[in-house]
This record gives sequence, C-alpha cells and structure tokens, in this order.
Amino acid sequence: MALAMGRSMHQSGLVVLHGPSGYGKSMAAAWVKARSRAYYLQLDDFTRSRKVLLKRLGKALGMQLAKSATVDEMADAVMAQLEQSGRPLIIDEADYLETFKLVDSIRSIYEGSKAAILLIGEEALPFKLKEWERFDGRILDRFPAQPVSLPDARELAGLYCPGKVMGEDLLERLVEVAKGSVRRVSTNLERMYEEALANGWDRIDLATWGNRPIHTGEAPRRG
Repeated sequence: MALAMGRSMHQSGLVVLHGPSGYGKSMAAAWVKARSRAYYLQLDDFTRSRKVLLKRLGKALGMQLAKSATVDEMADAVMAQLEQSGRPLIIDEADYLETFKLVDSIRSIYEGSKAAILLIGEEALPFKLKEWERFDGRILDRFPAQPVSLPDARELAGLYCPGKVMGEDLLERLVEVAKGSVRRVSTNLERMYEEALANGWDRIDLATWGNRPIHTGEAPRRG
C-alpha cells in the first residue's frame, strides 16, 4: 500500500494481494489499515449490484448516503470522499467483484478519486482480473501472500502466548503442520496458551505438550 500511496502522478494506484485462504491476508489488511488510516470494506455474497456496493462503500467511508440517492449520486459522493480524504481503500474478499461483474465499478471509482486501492483475494484473483483489460492495465503491482514461516510463528507466539516461552521444537512443528496457513498456527497457539494458563506452565515445548492434539486443518477421521 505504501507503494501505491507514494506513487508518482503518472503511476496507477491499484494493488492486488492474493493467496490461499488462511495465509494471513486479512491480518495484513488490519496491519495496513492501522498504519495508513485506510478505509476497509469486506465484500460477501450479498454484494451483487452496484447499488449495494456503493451503499456499503459509503458506510465504510463513514458517510450518510441519502436513501433517495441514485447510483450516480452515490458514486459521485464516494469518489469525492476518497479524493478529499486522501486515505487509501482496502477491499477484502475482492473475488466477489469479478463474480458479480463489479470490477469496472471499482475502476470508475478509482478513476474518479485517484485513491490508492488495495484488493485482497484468493490465489486466482490476478488471473480473474486479466479478463477485465482496462482494470488489469491499471494495476501497479501484485503481491502473493507468503506461507507462514518459523520467524512468523515466533512473532505470532508473542501475540497469542504473552508471557510464555515457546520452544523452538514446538514452533517448528506448528509451521510444519500448518502447510503455510497463518490461521492454523494462530489457532494452535491460542489453544496452547489456554492450556498453559490452566496448567501453570511458563514454557511450552513438544515435551510439555505431549500427546495433546495439534490442529492440522484435516477433518477428524471416523473411528
């Protein structure tokens, strides 16, 4: 997002972050939002029309759009707010834009406001956007989300297990079973912290954890 916000007047301000579910994209969005004062909008299966999209955008921007406002009036108001505020916009679950043919609506909002816009979606999002040539040609950069690493696990341990010492062997195991997913590491750390509190542990390693289960994301097998 910093790249888009610091771009020259001749560069585009559209950026795409893409990757598998659980790779920490929404966590990254929260980090960007906090540090750049970005507006944040998460799409879903109900964002099926330009009118609904604009209403939700208006709400995300802290605006009171008149119930009687037309689509054009709402679009003008949203673009004016983005332009005047100078704040970036994050659109999470952006795959729905392609699903419901709303990609050009976001392109128009970008063109009318020149706001830096970060789209976050699944692995295939960049390929989906290529079908929208006028939008794809305005993308400044595309960033694939990275699988969780041991240094990431250490950072997450500090967030989810405050005051506890996490053994490297246990963190390595969590990264191994996570198969790239930040969410799985976080889920396991939360449970381990609760167990540590319940048992009075100051340190948690593989020996301490013993044969207690570790969440792998696999469905439980029938006995």
